[in-house]
Amino acid sequence: MLSLFLAVLAALGNAMASVLQRKANRDGPVGQATGLVLFWHLVHRPAWLGGVATLVVAFLLQAAALATGPIVVVQPILVVELPFTLILASMVFHSRLHAREWTSIVGMSVGLVGMLYALQPGGGDPHRASIRDWVTGIAVCLAVASLFIVLGYRAEGTRRAAYLGLATGIGFGLVAALIAGIGAAYGASGTDGVLRAPQTYLVIVLGPWFFFLLQKTLQAGPLVASQPALTVVDPVVAVVFGIAVFDEHLRTGTWLILALFGAALIIACTLLLARSPLLQGSERTKSPMPSS
Repeated sequence: MLSLFLAVLAALGNAMASVLQRKANRDGPVGQATGLVLFWHLVHRPAWLGGVATLVVAFLLQAAALATGPIVVVQPILVVELPFTLILASMVFHSRLHAREWTSIVGMSVGLVGMLYALQPGGGDPHRASIRDWVTGIAVCLAVASLFIVLGYRAEGTRRAAYLGLATGIGFGLVAALIAGIGAAYGASGTDGVLRAPQTYLVIVLGPWFFFLLQKTLQAGPLVASQPALTVVDPVVAVVFGIAVFDEHLRTGTWLILALFGAALIIACTLLLARSPLLQGSERTKSPMPSS
């Protein structure tokens, strides 16, 4: 139960960070800025700094959740980030949630509970995963993320935001798997295990990189284009990683019917929420930023 509670808090933190960072990215014409210039613009915006601080707290909560529960349980809970994002956006952008949004929020919650109940995920041990499986999983994630980054920078507008959102979601799912590996190393050998674990140094490198990619994603286009990918792809990648690499297991048989129904309900409600006039309206309150 502790891991579930921590995961919900992490989702809330991610949602708050997403809204704050999107607000900071749209508050000025930084679309042409890159690298240190982009960073210089953003650090002078209180909303961005607040988003960064919130994201750090959410990251720590997620790490604690992954250290106390299997990744196939923790990561799917993060899909509630989107309803949280919508609720917080209604506060920040002074809009109202209507029946459409509330119905979708309830539907997503029901789908998530039904899916987790049907699958009864658990088991597995990141510390026992073979080096070959780790290398394969990491290489596949980075290759697919790189492909979407290339596609994103060749596209414009909402397509760019969507592609970069997919790449960022894959990256965050990979980072979650690495954090699970670090947690397992700590459980087995304490601090020495963490310092010896290659996953620790990969997180140090990949974490900031995908965080920067998140800034470019939010800058590239409207939240409605990137948020579905950020919300759904992250837990999907982490769950696949958990099953394929950590040997975590799911309940199968006829329970898969309920699980698939729950997953379909989550996806449908995610798409519906992402197209909410509330989020689209919040993007129109400012002039579109030029693409970089």
